[in-house]
Amino acid sequence: MSSPSLTRVQSAYARIEAANRPEIWIDLRPGAEVETEARAIDARVAAGEHLPLAGSVFAAKGNIDVAGLPTTAGCPSYAYQPEADAPAVARLRAAGAIVLGTTNLDQFATGLVGTRSPHGAVRNAIDPHRISGGSSSGSAVAVALGIVDFALGTDTAGSGRVPAAFNGIVGLKPTRGLVPTDGVVPACASLDCVTVFARTLPEAERALAHMASPPGRALPALPQRAPGPWRVAVPPQEQLGEMDEGWAQAYEAAVSQLRAAGAELRTLDLAPFTEAAAMLYEGAFVAERYTAVGSFVDKLISEGGEGLDPTVAGIITRARDIPAHRLFADQDRLAALRTRALAEFADADALLLPTAPGHPTLAEVAADPLGANARLGRFTNSTNLFDLAAVAVPAGQVAGLPFGVMLIGPAFTDERLALMACALAVPPVRVAVVGAHLSGQPLNGQLLALGAELERTTGTAPVYRLHALATDPPKPGLVHVGAGGAAIEAEVWRLPAEGLGRLVAALPRPMALGRVMLADGSDVPGFLCEPDALGTARDITGYGGWRAYLESLGD
Repeated sequence: MSSPSLTRVQSAYARIEAANRPEIWIDLRPGAEVETEARAIDARVAAGEHLPLAGSVFAAKGNIDVAGLPTTAGCPSYAYQPEADAPAVARLRAAGAIVLGTTNLDQFATGLVGTRSPHGAVRNAIDPHRISGGSSSGSAVAVALGIVDFALGTDTAGSGRVPAAFNGIVGLKPTRGLVPTDGVVPACASLDCVTVFARTLPEAERALAHMASPPGRALPALPQRAPGPWRVAVPPQEQLGEMDEGWAQAYEAAVSQLRAAGAELRTLDLAPFTEAAAMLYEGAFVAERYTAVGSFVDKLISEGGEGLDPTVAGIITRARDIPAHRLFADQDRLAALRTRALAEFADADALLLPTAPGHPTLAEVAADPLGANARLGRFTNSTNLFDLAAVAVPAGQVAGLPFGVMLIGPAFTDERLALMACALAVPPVRVAVVGAHLSGQPLNGQLLALGAELERTTGTAPVYRLHALATDPPKPGLVHVGAGGAAIEAEVWRLPAEGLGRLVAALPRPMALGRVMLADGSDVPGFLCEPDALGTARDITGYGGWRAYLESLGD
């Protein structure tokens, strides 16, 4: 009997061990328990049952109920045992997907940084010295490292999009109410959305389709769309404000890519969006966070505050004293800003923005937790305040780190935004492998999990030496020597651009990514070995490749 669910589960737990990122998880289900569930799903499929998500695994943010695991919202003393899965989780499981556990987050979903947790800061999947983004930090990194196929987050101020941008993955923030928020610890209940992360847009859309409900409110009267190409609004460069080095240029490249794909570009005044963004935390709307968990936070502080993140506690307790008249004034101001913003959309199908203005390090956030967080929400904070939908997608790299953009549109234009986002898809990249990642070898599953496809079998230029390293699993080390080298058997794999970053992030020493020259004179990224690791390694160049060497061991 075919066992795709069991195979995927076993691969996921092996990946968890190899990644060695315990800060991703709050609670992880026991492997034996999950394997039993996987076998049952495989048996149901074999018996003819239609389970469209069978063979996939996912994770849920720690403020979303998963039956059998405590819901903590990142605060251990807040924990409660849910009687049932949240509807979003239940619908995915009913379609055959298997949940592995609950993931770390900025406590009470308060933050965009991924560092505000007693379980530790969730480090970026590509560069562990940088933040993962929050508050849905663990979910995003679990996807980026290939542990799960998709993961659930929540988004109030950008938490389903900023982590996607920083980790080179897709983040779908659906129209408010499209996915039920029952069984979700609220941050701001009137604004919260359940979101989905995935490595590719089709994977994210498929998961969202299984979670979504029919609209629970009247559909808005959308402007009648005249025939023609997509119309995309973009702000003047000066309205984007200060951004990290190279980020403005990366954004302009995304604009150019949409133009080249046939989109018509319109200029939009970004001011109402950025003014509303500042109101989310600086205005009275933050009082809703106190409504959600304020009494619990007050009580915990009176008992010593153990397990409370001080930044989160400060944000929530300060919201307690906001006067009611200020809320009504801010609601009036927000309504005026929303009217201006929707007028700026005019007949545009979407607004294209950078997901964030920069990617700080862990040290930079520690030095200025509030300022760094406020900067990250510049482009995302207004989306839910204005009742808009959004999709965040990778749009290349800057200085070796992922860069992402968002397409934002009116409520219930989710499918339209996803279609437009396809035009921003980054072309696949190639990687050369010579050892344990070759077809049929123990680590080849890492490539397959990232959506890689074998392009061709070839060889390197005759400038390398191959060594057998004392590792588990056994793997070779390829070293460029120039004269005195030989041609080594290689495979070239094609994989999504963001997949290469995840592969590199999980690469253990002494392996490193470099340029590998192939027999035809071209060069592509590939796995090389640090020379200082070769002291006791056996030179196996004479075998011509890793497979031939392994075959010789069986003789």
